[in-house]
Amino acid sequence: MPEPSSRDAAFLARDAVDALPAGGLERKLAEGRPLRVKLGLDPTAPDIHLGHTVVLRKLREFQDRGHVVVLIVGDFTARVGDPSGRSSTRPQLSADQIEANAHTYVAQAARVLDPDAVELRRNSEWLDMAMDELFALARTTTVAQLLERDDFARRHAAREPISVLELLYPLLQGYDSVVVRADVELGGTDQKFNLLLARDVQRAYGVSEQCVLTMPILPGLDGERKMSKSLGNHIGVTEAPEEAYGRTLSIPDHAMGAWFGLVLGEQMPAGLTARDAKHALARALVARLHGEEAAARAAAHFERTVVRGDAPEQPEEAVFEPADGAVHLPALIEQAFGRSRSEARRLLAQGGVRLDGCVLGAEDQDVDAQRLDGAVLQVGKRAFRRLRRAP
Repeated sequence: MPEPSSRDAAFLARDAVDALPAGGLERKLAEGRPLRVKLGLDPTAPDIHLGHTVVLRKLREFQDRGHVVVLIVGDFTARVGDPSGRSSTRPQLSADQIEANAHTYVAQAARVLDPDAVELRRNSEWLDMAMDELFALARTTTVAQLLERDDFARRHAAREPISVLELLYPLLQGYDSVVVRADVELGGTDQKFNLLLARDVQRAYGVSEQCVLTMPILPGLDGERKMSKSLGNHIGVTEAPEEAYGRTLSIPDHAMGAWFGLVLGEQMPAGLTARDAKHALARALVARLHGEEAAARAAAHFERTVVRGDAPEQPEEAVFEPADGAVHLPALIEQAFGRSRSEARRLLAQGGVRLDGCVLGAEDQDVDAQRLDGAVLQVGKRAFRRLRRAP
C-alpha cells in the first residue's frame, strides 16, 4: 500500500499540468508537518474572476488537509505589473487603485478559501527595501536567465521594449517565497518560469526550495483566449447571479469539458444535449458562488427574460439622485449595474439599453429624472433594475 505522503501527493497533483521537481511534493509531505502553500495575487483589477478560482480550488484542497495557505496580496508588485504573457508593458496603477482592489481581492478569495486557515500578507511589508538589499537580490539571477522567458524572448527578438522594472518582477516574486518560506507555490501555466526562478532565489538565500504546481488556464467566454477582464471574456466571482448564469450559456460547446473540470472539478455529464449541459453548468456555477436559491432564481430569470422575452416580475431596485433634474445615464449604469461608463456608452450606441422596453441610443446620455422614476432600465439581455428617485 502506498505511503500516506505518496497518496496525498498523487491526489493534490492529479489535475496539475506540472508538479516540479519530480517527487518534490511527496518528499515535502513526508516531513509530516503542515506545509506553507503560497499564492500571490496582484490587485491590478477590482475583481477576481473564475480563472482565478482554478488555483483557489487547489489551495482549498491543501487547506482541507491541514496545510497553511499563505495568500500574498501583491500591493507592491502591482506597481510593476506582471509581464507574464504580455506583449507590452502594463500600464501603471495609482496607489489608491491598488489599495481599493486589494480590499476586494481578499473578500472575494474567501468565497473559495477558508479565511480562518489563511495567512494573509502584503508584499509591501518587505519589498520596500534598501538599495543594498535590492542589489543582493539582483545578484541572484542573470539577464540571460530572464531572457529565457518566452514573453521576454519574443519581445527581445522583435526589438520591442522591455523595461528594467519588468525584468525585476520575477525576482521580486521569488523574494516573496524567501520571506514567507514557501514550501509549495501555485500558479497558472503562464507562471511556470516565475515559480521555478523563485527556487533559485530561495537557494541563493539559503532557504529550502519550494515545490511548484502549475494549474491549467481556464479559457474565457470565447473558448479560446485566457480568461481576462481586459479581454472582456470573463465572469467575476461577485457578478450578479442572473448575469453569471446567462454569460455561462454563451461559452462555445468545445470549451464545456474544460469548464466543468476546471471550475467545478467534475466531468461533464454524459447523455445531455449541449444546451442542457450548459444550463447544468450555469446552475452549478451560480450555486457555488451564490447558493442554491440564487441559482434557481437565475435560471427562472433567464427563462422569463431571454427565452420568453419578458421583463422580470420584480426587478431589483436602484435608487438615483438627479443633478439639476437630469441623470447622466452612463453614471447610473455604472452605479446600478456595475458596468464601466465606457461600456455603458458603447451599449447605448449599440442599442443595448432599454427603458420600459424602448431602445435608447448614443444621444441619450442625460435623461430627465421624471422619465426614469419608476421605470425599468434594461442593460444587455438579462440585467434589469426598477429605478427609484431618492427621496
